[in-house]
Amino acid sequence: MSQAAKIRVENLVKIFGDEPAGAALDMLLDGHLKDEIKEHTGHVVGVDRANFEVEEGEIFVVMGLSGSGKSTLIRCVNRLFEPTAGRVYVDDIDVTTLDETALQAFRRDHTGMVFQHFALFPHQTVVANVAFGLKVKGVDAAKRRATAIEALALVGLSGYEDSYPGQLSGGMQQRVGLARALATEPDILLMDEAFSALDPLIRRQMQDELIDLQSELQKTILFITHDLNEALRVGTRVCIMKDGNIHQIGSPEDILMRPATNYVAEFVQDVDQGRVLLVDSVTDEQAPCLGESSTVSEALAVMDHHGLDAVHIIDRNQVPCGLVHKKIAESVVSPQSDTVSALAASTHTVTSETVLAKVYRMLGEGNPIAVVDEGGRFAGSVTPVAVLSELGRVESISENLELHRSETEVM
Repeated sequence: MSQAAKIRVENLVKIFGDEPAGAALDMLLDGHLKDEIKEHTGHVVGVDRANFEVEEGEIFVVMGLSGSGKSTLIRCVNRLFEPTAGRVYVDDIDVTTLDETALQAFRRDHTGMVFQHFALFPHQTVVANVAFGLKVKGVDAAKRRATAIEALALVGLSGYEDSYPGQLSGGMQQRVGLARALATEPDILLMDEAFSALDPLIRRQMQDELIDLQSELQKTILFITHDLNEALRVGTRVCIMKDGNIHQIGSPEDILMRPATNYVAEFVQDVDQGRVLLVDSVTDEQAPCLGESSTVSEALAVMDHHGLDAVHIIDRNQVPCGLVHKKIAESVVSPQSDTVSALAASTHTVTSETVLAKVYRMLGEGNPIAVVDEGGRFAGSVTPVAVLSELGRVESISENLELHRSETEVM
């Protein structure tokens, strides 16, 4: 296992049927397809020799449509489903070899699970629901309640401790489920379609809350979804499955910009690219800038040399403080003596980690945007043309893969 890996899955196979480790497994290992195995043995391949690692502190998203094997995969990690073959390691624990007592201890002490349908006890209060896992672990009542209240505060439900699940909205109930998982302070969170039952607006709010929580808690999260937009939005890395097979693992940018198969490319076509791509992908780090004391003549020379219609101005601390436009500079009577600071127009600033969707409105003004580092210092520039060019390039990747597939089918 690599040094940073929290979870390692090796050649994991899950076959459903009366004799999964018999003829069906032999056929799978001999290279037969899922449909062939079902036809000849009556067994169903859920996961086909999956291999991946989840690094500590990342959100690893497994995405696929119904029947892809994603939920089967997550249930094999904590052995709610018994793997047919292969290994699952968490730290130095080989989960596949644990006896029943050790397995129960592993689930209790190392993992927390959040389901699609809340799974709350309707006749127990919110705080009692959240404290349930702690009760199973034998924590005393006072400590259970105090820890549960802290977990509810983390998910924004302070004040609802003594309410009942039926008195809460769907989004609030899912927050209770998340708080219950967090209360036991697990190493790993397993989230199986956790937000799929929620309305779109509430679902997006829960995604935001998960991202915010993760920035604070840095849990290792294995997240299952059928929604690629959700996968690309919350995932540190994304694993795409079909028919029990893993088609691609990569960062959201990798999945969107470098789809490995036609199957992945089909999904990419429907993705809101602006909510995945970051400003970093379109930043000109070599973009020139001018000090406040630069003359208008110097500004015009820089813009002419680089073919620009505007250039950013920075102060003595290298912080962007304005923008000078070529048309304005050309109208100055004394360009050799006047400084650009007198011509400075306001400018927007973003970081390299900002998603493109958040800069569309700024770019609509037609001006370049200053990109700044963590200290607020000028780190480059983004132009409307660069953004449009990048979006068009990503779109062409999907179109080319689709064309290649069509040509292959004809041949």
